[in-house]
Amino acid sequence: MDRSVDREKIIVRTSIVGIIVNVLLAAFKATVGIASHSIAVVLDAVNNLSDALSSVITIIGAKLAGKKPDRKHPLGHGRIEYISAMIVSAIVLYAGLTSLTESVKKIFHPDEVSYTTLSLVIIAVAVVAKIFLGRYVKSKGESVGSGALVASGTDAMSDAILSFAVLITALIFTFTGISLEPYVGVVISIFIIKAGIEMISDTVSDILGKRADEEVSKKVKELLTEEPEVLGAYDLFLHNYGPDKYYGSVHLELPDTMTVKDVDILTRRVQAKIYRETGIIMTGVGVYSHNTTDDEASEIRNRVQKIVMDHEWALQMHGFYLDQDAKDMRFDVVMSFDVDHREGLEELYKEVGEAFPDYHLTIAPDIDITD
Repeated sequence: MDRSVDREKIIVRTSIVGIIVNVLLAAFKATVGIASHSIAVVLDAVNNLSDALSSVITIIGAKLAGKKPDRKHPLGHGRIEYISAMIVSAIVLYAGLTSLTESVKKIFHPDEVSYTTLSLVIIAVAVVAKIFLGRYVKSKGESVGSGALVASGTDAMSDAILSFAVLITALIFTFTGISLEPYVGVVISIFIIKAGIEMISDTVSDILGKRADEEVSKKVKELLTEEPEVLGAYDLFLHNYGPDKYYGSVHLELPDTMTVKDVDILTRRVQAKIYRETGIIMTGVGVYSHNTTDDEASEIRNRVQKIVMDHEWALQMHGFYLDQDAKDMRFDVVMSFDVDHREGLEELYKEVGEAFPDYHLTIAPDIDITD
């Protein structure tokens, strides 16, 4: 089965389970909350209802994201999932703010609370149900790389803690007559607001584009450098177009004795290998030539590398090539975000130029984009 189709089915199936459980919990809690005049239980029910709505949006997002590429969107519709995750986050945040308002009102205008044994049992069962639901949804989300499912699962685990707090509050009132209802409601609201803000922050990072996962980037580089001709893999760019949808480009350092035909065969081979092992489509494979017959080039490279790497903001030098006949020297430098790249480049041109005045220099600044 196609990986994207299988992923969509898992997301939809998991979300449907979440909808059913949350709707049932919301109905039971709302009944208990209204009957016992408990603002904390009612808010807990509202929270479950918002979770059910979030699951509906997750399903819609997964369905839309699974649409095939078209002329207008040639790289697919995967990023729609980020939009659905943002909507889910906004719903959670709105629920938290609304709950906080109602809880504060109840502090100044409290209702008389009363619990039955059945209501306490329902709340206790809800705690257990939320724990199992949270673990199930989160594990499924992690297995298919769905941020929306992971967020829903994490939220469900937090809800279990909040429901447990409601249960403790109910027990305290039952045995002591002390009502902490509105104050627990405030605490629940703060937790919901915090979860909403964190979910929004994570989703914004996905939309803006964030650093590729360290394990993924290292895996790709390992697969590339396994090839006997490849002396190094650099400048790996992984462009994300939705969960589990990556397009990449990279530079390979190869011996300067290879022909264009050799390079063509190699690049096609590694592109197929990377896709087979990781699912990443390598849209571009550039090359650096490596001096293999000039011993003096190796000595000069070491001297240049010392000049470059004496700067704390210089993270790596690669792609070095020296043409003795044309008096041409070129290399790339990965710079940290602690330095203005233009200023760093000017400094390197000055220092290397003073050390090797007879050479024409070409220094390319690279971004520290992957590990």
